[in-house]
Amino acid sequence: MNILEETKQKIRETLSEAVISKGFAKKEEIPKIILETPKDKNYGDYASNVAMQLTRMAKRNPREIAEGIVEHFDKEKASVRTLEVAGPGFINIFLDQRFLREVLPTVLHEGAAYGRSNVGEGTSVLVEFVSANPTGALHLGHARGAAVGDSLCNILDMAGYTVGREYYINDAGNQIDKLALSLDIRYLQALGREADMPEDAYQGPDITGIAEQVVQDHGEAFASLPEQERRERFRKLGLDYLLGKLKTDLKDFRVSFDTWFSETSLYTAGKVEETLETLRANGEVYDEDGATWFQSTRYGDDKDRVLVKNDGSYTYLLPDIAYHKDKLDRGFDKLVDLFGADHHGYIARMHAAIQALGYPKEKLDFQVGQNVNLVKGGERVKMSKRTGNAVTMRELAEEVGLDATRYFFAMRSVDTHLDFDMDLAVEESNENPVYYVQYAHARISSLFRQAEEKGVAYDLDSELDLKLIESEKAYELLKKIGEFPTVVAGAAEQYTQHRIPNYLHELAAVFHSYYNAEKIVEPNAPALTQVRLALANAAQTVLANGLTLVGVHAPEKM
Repeated sequence: MNILEETKQKIRETLSEAVISKGFAKKEEIPKIILETPKDKNYGDYASNVAMQLTRMAKRNPREIAEGIVEHFDKEKASVRTLEVAGPGFINIFLDQRFLREVLPTVLHEGAAYGRSNVGEGTSVLVEFVSANPTGALHLGHARGAAVGDSLCNILDMAGYTVGREYYINDAGNQIDKLALSLDIRYLQALGREADMPEDAYQGPDITGIAEQVVQDHGEAFASLPEQERRERFRKLGLDYLLGKLKTDLKDFRVSFDTWFSETSLYTAGKVEETLETLRANGEVYDEDGATWFQSTRYGDDKDRVLVKNDGSYTYLLPDIAYHKDKLDRGFDKLVDLFGADHHGYIARMHAAIQALGYPKEKLDFQVGQNVNLVKGGERVKMSKRTGNAVTMRELAEEVGLDATRYFFAMRSVDTHLDFDMDLAVEESNENPVYYVQYAHARISSLFRQAEEKGVAYDLDSELDLKLIESEKAYELLKKIGEFPTVVAGAAEQYTQHRIPNYLHELAAVFHSYYNAEKIVEPNAPALTQVRLALANAAQTVLANGLTLVGVHAPEKM
């Protein structure tokens, strides 16, 4: 527990003690005491409505209760300067800011580990994200999923969870058959042979490029093979090439995975049939009209779902259930699936499947991303100027920069529509949120260089006189720095990665305000300079730690 949380806990305990001391309630009768942070600092650092919660129990006016609590509140124990009763009975609490001084040595000591906690208590979480079909380039929805999923994994790790990152390779089914067909036809065409390309085949330049490479490497050798064998060759060649390209794109996007899970492996290992038998043994399926149905309506789905069609082939749902069964069989405590905007209908049936397999619904959590619109010059951008096709993840990162791309995707809740302003992303101004945060980090580095030039270089090992921290701006900065572990823990518990960029923007604003209010490098006051540089160093540490969580660089110069 960090120092701010410890102080809040002390305030709650001291409020409880005052309630008991005045005889308003017994210890076991006191409701959970909530401390809210008022938007207006004139109403204190925290506010509590505990007096109003006790009205019926104490049979007193809430304002009278609040005044009694204030009278018996031990301010020194709780690091509180003063308390005020407001309105019908709110208690506004003003902290004795001096306790915040202890934030500074904590951050300086922990460094890159500052913000870590054991909130997750080692709970194992498997996060599946991106999982695009390996039949083409990654586009904007995939880019958003990659940025959000990777950031969420980083945050979960920092909050003490054991995190697995997984990509599900859709390497079975009709789309891969279509890929093999498309490559086969392009190969034959590249040899100058007659072959018609179906309209629904993959028409992209990647397909033509692979086919032409096969001609260069193997000539007409494939053409003499039986069609089925040739298609199998092209299935493997196409998957290897496109998956390799996809992995490269993700690596360049600063995203890595612990596991690349093949859908085909579910079939070769017999796990699809095994899952069907498990559901049948559990009484969760029935046969009707020659098909096998999953009774998903038992668990809140709007209709039962076909698992095996009347021609004996599987629907996509059965291998998906088998995949989630495999995840759970691997022993993960929690599964998180990060999907695109077209997967809303998928949630109810998969929650039903989890329960039908004997697991609680809460084992599986879905984060469903919404659509992304690119905006440039006030107009929507639909196509790449270079290719005439949809803009890819790589093209966007190349045009506006990888840092801006990652930050812009991470700074909004994944379940909201996003208009990605490409002009703003490259603007070097305070209006650009990633520039604003990165500039705060770089500005602190310039302070250290300035101090060195003036002969008062920052000494990491110097003994700091924390009593020199007195100004309101310094306390505001310390308080904001002290909030970081709580923000990380909350973002992990609620899967809200956007809380990190929002916090970083607030921290940058508080630092810029501190910088403008105080002369940090003062050669005639070396002890004061060391304390102020230490405070700047702590702010920089937190900025760097937060930027790392969302996959963005923390520059020394800009």
